[in-house]
Amino acid sequence: MDEAALRRIELFSGLSRKQRRLLAMRGDEVDVPAGKVLCGMGTSAHEFFVIEEGTARVVADGQYLDELGPGDFFGEMGLLEGAPRNADVIAETPLRVIVLSAPVLKDLERECPDLARRISRAIEQRRAWLQPVP
Repeated sequence: MDEAALRRIELFSGLSRKQRRLLAMRGDEVDVPAGKVLCGMGTSAHEFFVIEEGTARVVADGQYLDELGPGDFFGEMGLLEGAPRNADVIAETPLRVIVLSAPVLKDLERECPDLARRISRAIEQRRAWLQPVP
């Protein structure tokens, strides 16, 4: 993975060059075909994804929740909270994603408090999506 490409992703913009280099060595870039389910609702969480190219949709219990595109990330809730995935994430178009394992993500959070805050804010926003409407 290219360290310079990570600099263009807002989530990683607060990382130092050294941290981005480590991330580039420890993360994987993966091409995903349209239609592939990257996260399945109710399954165990083992990785965190950041979209570099393409779009994906988020669906829970058959209800459309959101569309994700370049720079967006997902998989953090189940991974960091040790809970089953709470939604499906499905590739709408071919995707290129950065995939980080749980240990890599936890190391990054410890080393970069700004990154941890961004991920925490995203978790809070996504919890709001998943709340039933009265």
